[in-house]
Amino acid sequence: MENYVITVARGFGSGGKEIASKLADDLGIPCYENRILTLASQLSGLDEELFNEVNEKIRGKKFSSLLKGLPRTIKPKPVDDEFISDERLFELQKHIIENLAKKESCIIVGKCADWVLKEYPNVISIYIEASRAFCLQRVMKKMSVNEETAHVSITKTDQYRAAYYKHYTGGNYWTNPVNYDITLNSERVGIDNCVSIIKDYLKLKYPNL
Repeated sequence: MENYVITVARGFGSGGKEIASKLADDLGIPCYENRILTLASQLSGLDEELFNEVNEKIRGKKFSSLLKGLPRTIKPKPVDDEFISDERLFELQKHIIENLAKKESCIIVGKCADWVLKEYPNVISIYIEASRAFCLQRVMKKMSVNEETAHVSITKTDQYRAAYYKHYTGGNYWTNPVNYDITLNSERVGIDNCVSIIKDYLKLKYPNL
């Protein structure tokens, strides 16, 4: 095996992104989250703001005002002409994720990467979650908001991510443990210990790395 990929799905406020970043630093490999959007924008020539609009969320069956008038490379389905714009943007991100998995060792955060790469033999998929109380404290500190605002942010972000995942995986649900090699509770295990456990599992699964 020439390269490996670790995908990280995470509840909002659970520290999943921090874990992914620390893991990438320890392993000496890049970590992709919103850089996927930048790469998809560069590949397609479309405004990056279009990808930000659908970043792990579904806008609903309507075109972005920015997308109107742009040429389409995919012929829309007659029954779903209105939604094809979001589908096109997802396919571009999917193409980037698949290319990364073929070419380099890296960590990919979110973007349904575990599902996109589920048939790839060089992929480890991780899900990070924690209690609401733990996530609240992290969000309040990071965003400098009160508890009520943090509650709303966590609820809405996780709802967006769940709906996005369900749509693009054909009905699967985001927190399904069967989707992942490992599910970790970052509150109970600790951020740094989560990193250590994933590194240990990487060695177990790919002893010849």
